[in-house]
Amino acid sequence: MPDDPELRRLLWYLLGGARGGENRARIIQEIRNRPSNLNQLATKLSLEYRSVQHHIEILKKNLLVTSQGDHYGLTYFLSPWLEAHLEMFDDITKKLNMKLEPRTEQSGTDL
Repeated sequence: MPDDPELRRLLWYLLGGARGGENRARIIQEIRNRPSNLNQLATKLSLEYRSVQHHIEILKKNLLVTSQGDHYGLTYFLSPWLEAHLEMFDDITKKLNMKLEPRTEQSGTDL
């Protein structure tokens, strides 16, 4: 996939240039591993629910994640835009020396 300069700049800003970038990267990585709701993300990442909610709002506003469902069952997924450029996400987090949990392989059917 060709490079997307707009996405590259956005990821550099949201992950490396703005406060909370490492937590946003961890949230993206966890959603990449398994689409989840806010409570699942907070538990898995050992973060406060409100903190996860804040970061998800930023990621949604910037079109990096999408959601499906209602209320507490609202599940978050990577946006097609980000999914098409995950190697860019990996490259930027590597350059920022972020220690993210390794990507897990999905088994079974997609959600």
